[in-house]
This record gives sequence, C-alpha cells and structure tokens, in this order.
Amino acid sequence: MIQAVFKGRKLKLLLCATSVSSVTLWLFVTRITITTEDTEVAQRRMKTVKDQIIGPVLALDLGEKLVGAAVSDERLVTTKRLQPLKRSNWKKLLQDVRLLLERFDAQTIVVGLPLRMDGTEGDAAKTVRRLALNLAKSVQQPVYLQDERLTSVAATENLKAEGLTADKIPAFVDGEAAALILRDFLSNEQNRIRVDPLNRNE
Repeated sequence: MIQAVFKGRKLKLLLCATSVSSVTLWLFVTRITITTEDTEVAQRRMKTVKDQIIGPVLALDLGEKLVGAAVSDERLVTTKRLQPLKRSNWKKLLQDVRLLLERFDAQTIVVGLPLRMDGTEGDAAKTVRRLALNLAKSVQQPVYLQDERLTSVAATENLKAEGLTADKIPAFVDGEAAALILRDFLSNEQNRIRVDPLNRNE
C-alpha cells in the first residue's frame, strides 16, 4: 500500500503489480483531478452558465387586447419596440410569438408580470404566470418573468418625451412598455424569475 497526498487529501493506492514504477504512479496520481470540492465548483459554474442570459431577448407585455413586444440585440446592449400583437386565442398567440422568435433569432423570452403595487399577485399576475408556463412548455427558449409595475405610465411619459401627440401614443405604448420590461430585465438580474416548464404548481 502506498500513500500520497494530492490537493490536501491522502490517497491510498494499492499496487497490483510490483513492476509499476514510481514515475508511472506519479502520472496516475496527477491525473486524479476531480475531488468533492472540484465537483461542487463545477456544479456552481454549470448553474451560472445555465442561468446566463443569451441574446437576442424577446420581451412581451400581455394586455387584454394587445401584446406589446420588444427585442434586444445579440449583445444585450440595445432594445427596440416592435409592432404589438393582437391577443386572441392561445394558439394564435403562440404562432405569433414563434414567428417573432424566428424572425429575430431570439434565444430568451421575458414576460411582464403585473404585480400589485405592494408586490403581491392578483388575478392578472396569476393569469400571466399560467400563460408563461404554457409558453415555456411550448418553445425551446427559456422563459422569464419580470416585474412590470408602472411600466405603462413610464411608457406614456417616454413617448411624450419623444414628441408623440396624445392621439398617436396608444399605437406605441404597448411596445414601449415591453421595451421597459426588457431594459429592467437586462439591468437587474436579481429580479429575474425563471419559469420552470416542469413545475405543475407554477
């Protein structure tokens, strides 16, 4: 029996043949690179890579009649609002979303979550959660939820600042709200909520 110390751990190696030289033994020991600590570090790194946002990102703001949409560039630097989608049945909405994913080669989806002002969830938020879960089950891209409180108000103010008149703002407000959701999502990773397609309690 030969003992060797490797990365602070004592290794006991049983030699089955007396012809194994010390050089061969050393090469064998140095190739043992995975310890318990190494495995834990690797798992943490895998989780970080798994949760890393890949662009372009498609943002959706679910309204009763329209769905605001916005998309980022591949480097997650710029965002632009898109023409809103008409919200009808789930099948048509999913088809429209898939077309946007293909058009912009979007790799991630974020959906605005309409929380109450105190941060709790009402019926609207629960409805969005259910839709986001269905979306996560239907597409390959990861789906996230992002707090969208006050985005409609902020979107209106942004459009006013751009010089749009009151009669033109309604045509752009859904897209601008989606763009705000997208900017918040990209700038604040702590508030990101990953939708698990396997979670039946979502």
